[in-house]
Amino acid sequence: MYADSALRPWYDALRESLPGLRLFDAHTHTGASDPDGFACSVYEVAEALDLVDARGVVFTMQEPAGYSPANDRVLAEAAASEGKLVAVCRLDPHERPVAEAERCLAAGARGLKLHPRAEGFSLADPSVEAIFALAHERRLPIVIHAGRGIPALGRHVLGLAERFPDARPILAHAGVCDLAWIWRRLDDHPNVFFDTAWWSALDLLALFSLVPPGRILWGSDLPYGTPLQSAVLALRCALEAGLSPDQVAGVAGGQLERLLAGEEPLDAGPAPGAELAEVDLLLDRVHAALVNAIGRIMGGEGGEAGVGLARLACEVGEEAPQAPVCRSVLSLLDRYERHAATVSDSSAPAERFPSLHPLIVAAGVARTPRVALPPEPEPVAAGERSP
Repeated sequence: MYADSALRPWYDALRESLPGLRLFDAHTHTGASDPDGFACSVYEVAEALDLVDARGVVFTMQEPAGYSPANDRVLAEAAASEGKLVAVCRLDPHERPVAEAERCLAAGARGLKLHPRAEGFSLADPSVEAIFALAHERRLPIVIHAGRGIPALGRHVLGLAERFPDARPILAHAGVCDLAWIWRRLDDHPNVFFDTAWWSALDLLALFSLVPPGRILWGSDLPYGTPLQSAVLALRCALEAGLSPDQVAGVAGGQLERLLAGEEPLDAGPAPGAELAEVDLLLDRVHAALVNAIGRIMGGEGGEAGVGLARLACEVGEEAPQAPVCRSVLSLLDRYERHAATVSDSSAPAERFPSLHPLIVAAGVARTPRVALPPEPEPVAAGERSP
């Protein structure tokens, strides 16, 4: 299902530029009952983390029947992992959440997870305030799904963070629902964090450019992403935005270690600022075509036209300064097409989305031209086609 072996050269090139990096994934799931059709076993999580020699935070996927049994499963998985996994308990504010949190914390959980859209609640709910009060008392991280369809999430998080300054809310998925404005308010809310569990290079570049690096935690969103694919995308974006190797090390896992231990987070300095971002118009054409293809495939349509346009946009000429990046993108497109041909059921989201990983990384490579590339593993031309 996953294309990690095809993406390995880009991961290895990244690691060579960041020696000694220790990875700790802030966002993985196990479970088999999620209505979206995705499932992930603890063995799959361990295998995916082993590919990048990483540890991981784990919590359950959506469980329509309730979370106590699922939290017990996650606690047992973490306890048996010999330190590879750290359990976080998922809470439904409609179902005695504080009692469930206290039960799980006593059994070894190190944080909390909330999903307002899946469980149908607002962060203005009084039970959420009680959860934040507990997190403040215990100095706990709270992972909060921060995707589409959650009105006023950012405003509510800032209010709760101000009232409970020792709680550590983590806006998942790059905080995309509120990133356009919330970055301006972070100086007044030093306990608000973000994870990188997201697929858009442009959103991640905005995150790394606008948010202080000490507030950003690498996360894969396994099984939607993988640790290898997401590390390539997120850490390339971090370097492109101007983060230093020490700042990248904090993003990759150092800061997460401190939060899970209840320690004071490290101030890693200010955000680099969007003014450092550069746009190469020729490479941006490649990126735009790939984003079009990804969007169509995510929606169940064909992405052939977008991939074809991306190939045409890569014909910059063999001597052009963009040629090495374009050859790398073309190699990824070849790998995508070979991998997609092996997908058994492209109509199933759980099959279709992971098959997109080479396209997602290709779009990321097009927007991170200053970051190291692997040696070209196969001859790929970036010149004009012959008539």
